Amino acid sequence: MFGVFLCGSALFSGLFVGLRKLLGSTFPQWSEADVVSVSERLVSAIHATLATAAGLTVVSSCHDVMTDSHWLADTFVVFGAPYMAGDIYCMYLSHFYNQRAKGHTSPGTAHSLQTVKAFLIRDWMLVLHHLTLLLVFMPITLLYRRGLGDFFVGCLFITELSSPFIAVGKILIQLGRDHTLLHRVNGVAVLLTFFTCRILIFPFMYAMYGRQFGIPLHRVPFSLPLHCNLGNLAILLPQVYWFVLLLKKARRLYRRQTRRD
Repeated sequence: MFGVFLCGSALFSGLFVGLRKLLGSTFPQWSEADVVSVSERLVSAIHATLATAAGLTVVSSCHDVMTDSHWLADTFVVFGAPYMAGDIYCMYLSHFYNQRAKGHTSPGTAHSLQTVKAFLIRDWMLVLHHLTLLLVFMPITLLYRRGLGDFFVGCLFITELSSPFIAVGKILIQLGRDHTLLHRVNGVAVLLTFFTCRILIFPFMYAMYGRQFGIPLHRVPFSLPLHCNLGNLAILLPQVYWFVLLLKKARRLYRRQTRRD
């Protein structure tokens, strides 16, 4: 597994460094903030695409939701761990250069505890999300499942399906293309994939467990250990919060477009 971890480290860090250099040389008119932000979001989209593909492979291969296994369930957790750690750093760099571009910090401002603190205050929920996946989800998946539940691990991978669309939307905004038809179509895709794969995926998992053991859907939570329900709830609640934010943002964009028309 250490080799898998090294491969993930090399791939995701190499992608970020390579894209940063490529975009900087291809679009010299872009600011450093644009280059870093677009690079970070492209790497995020690539990771999410790989995670979704791994999840679909695992889910389609596990007919028994508890005992069937697939090597990708554990392997991709290890492979994707370097991305989660590295993305925190990339998000910080994006925040740092964006604050400088907006004039909130002077051009000569260096990295410091103050700039890190400002980043953590602004993006604390995303940082907490990444750290939870690294420090909680990863150990549970690798050490405490006793080889059970690969199907559900695959389902959690599929929650990443909305991330490429979110990344594309942020890139379009970064480049001033938020008034285009492409941005509106992408916004609809964000809402559909987020709701389907980050919220409806949880009743789907409960339904599949119930079908496996002949339990009605409304009785499934009462047949599971308390820690399973609490874990699912801890993952679901931030998704609901983010989906509400996405709906509010979509409403603001719709009203702005209506005024333009």
